[in-house]
Amino acid sequence: MKILVTGAAGFIGYFVARRLLERGDTVVGLDNFNDYYDVSLKEARIAQIQDHDQFKCMRMDLVDNDGIAKLFADEGFDRVVHLAAQAGVRYSIENPRSYVDSNIVGTLNILEGCRHNPVEHLVYASSSSVYGANTNMPFSVHDNVDHPLALYAVSKKSNELMAHSYSNLYEIPTTGLRFFTVYGPFGRPDMALFYFTKSIIEGTPIDVFNYGNHRRDFTYVDDIVEGVIRVLDTVATPNNDWNPDNPDPGSSRAPYRIYNIGNSQPVELNHYIEVIEDCLGRKAEKNLLPLQPGDVPDTYADVQALIDDTGYKPDTPVEEGVARFVEWYLDYYNIDLDKD
Repeated sequence: MKILVTGAAGFIGYFVARRLLERGDTVVGLDNFNDYYDVSLKEARIAQIQDHDQFKCMRMDLVDNDGIAKLFADEGFDRVVHLAAQAGVRYSIENPRSYVDSNIVGTLNILEGCRHNPVEHLVYASSSSVYGANTNMPFSVHDNVDHPLALYAVSKKSNELMAHSYSNLYEIPTTGLRFFTVYGPFGRPDMALFYFTKSIIEGTPIDVFNYGNHRRDFTYVDDIVEGVIRVLDTVATPNNDWNPDNPDPGSSRAPYRIYNIGNSQPVELNHYIEVIEDCLGRKAEKNLLPLQPGDVPDTYADVQALIDDTGYKPDTPVEEGVARFVEWYLDYYNIDLDKD
């Protein structure tokens, strides 16, 4: 298949593109290489796959209406994996307009591309943040998600609603994936694992919000990628049992699906930090702080729908995943802890 992967220089996008290439698909990777975080990391990711015979990199912004339309018309994609987005919950409080542009307008352009060209399946990234003020654990795709706590979550919920409308109006199969706290090698510098590892090595204090007591459903990137691939190959279909008198948010009469992809084993942040300390052989100096605006105390994924439809359940323990990240980090930055 020929597959468009947006955000191909991003953390998840890079690994998805690499996996698709490894199995023999042709991949067009789109990314604007913005400077939200260190661009050299994005360049290093794309360099890993740049020379593959079946890969093409397009440096383009999602908000380029004409450019996106032309890309779809020229390339004739079979399927689309839309992962590009302005990331970060806290950053959305400071820069709200960037989220409307990238996450809402950009997604509209992708949907329009799918509308005007025969795309078999659109799979797109949503987020566990859409659960917002919900406290009923574990979070289920059958839950109502109408109380977001930050604009980032609003933009992701908007993506789901937009996708549903296009599935309904134009019969485009769409599937949204609510990712739960993704981590692993080549991860984003603004994420906790990268920030904690860097700070502990440098001997600088780390900010630990909610005094380290909140829990996250940390999900290793390889598990996320496997989920994306399984879902991409499971084209969304209408739910013939969908009841408009008791509507299920996770499916529809239209060819539309929503899945959680999470490890289903919430880990307290304090334990997560302990695992990093064990891998580095060093202790963290902690700056304990209250919960930040827009953050939720806990996340916990119910992945039964994913299991039922694809037969897959993420299962990498944090001890294994964090060790792989630390090994990558030390190698990538050429750090010898024995000499440091």
